[in-house]
Amino acid sequence: MVGDAGAPRSVTSRALAVLAAFDEAHSRLTLSQIARRAGLALTTTHRLLGELTAWQALERRDDGSYVIGRRLWHLGLLAPVQLELRQAALPYLQDLYDATRENVQLAVREAAHALYVERLSGRASVPIRTRVGVHLPLHATGVGKVLLAHAPDELVDAVLADLAPVTTHTVTDPVRLRRELGDVRRRGYATTAHEMTLGTCSVAAPVTDPGGQVVAAISLVTTASRPDLAQLAPAVRVAARAVTRRLASARP
Repeated sequence: MVGDAGAPRSVTSRALAVLAAFDEAHSRLTLSQIARRAGLALTTTHRLLGELTAWQALERRDDGSYVIGRRLWHLGLLAPVQLELRQAALPYLQDLYDATRENVQLAVREAAHALYVERLSGRASVPIRTRVGVHLPLHATGVGKVLLAHAPDELVDAVLADLAPVTTHTVTDPVRLRRELGDVRRRGYATTAHEMTLGTCSVAAPVTDPGGQVVAAISLVTTASRPDLAQLAPAVRVAARAVTRRLASARP
């Protein structure tokens, strides 16, 4: 089958292009927006949207816009990062939250970003930008610095070559950040202050798999005015090590 731009495109690839039009910054799209982002004709997009909506991969809202549907959400929960890691981590994330009443987060590395797979918070927790499913820069977050510190050298070099500021406090000096990553590996945890969201700071520690590879990071995010940030590091590290042990015991 020939696509709208003249290149061969199967029905499956067109449907995937429609789904790929959605991301964190574009969670709700109109027909014309989806067609433009997917590179498809309006008529083709309209037909595919009908099929995807009937299958519940997408949902059509009253105003005519589209959002990701429940079936994709349920399928996403079957991914190992959700089933294995989240189930292993959740009891210890809950313990950490109960002890601190601060934001507690679990993230994995996806390419050059931190993908947040769990977050616990309460009414007294400081407001932050993260939510489950969002991607944030590795160099500007506590979990990101942990994941970056244990990432392949080529990825570290690529990230250090493009350090965009998120706030005025984001570390954008590659020499300084490389030094910080070395500190993270030596002491076993990372910290941030005002780097992702002004007024907040974080402590993060690594979770490893049975082979010793860092597969995730746990962080605690609190107000930057809290005087005992360093004293929170042991609690975060204990939670991370507990998840590591749980992952090891869950596999033969």
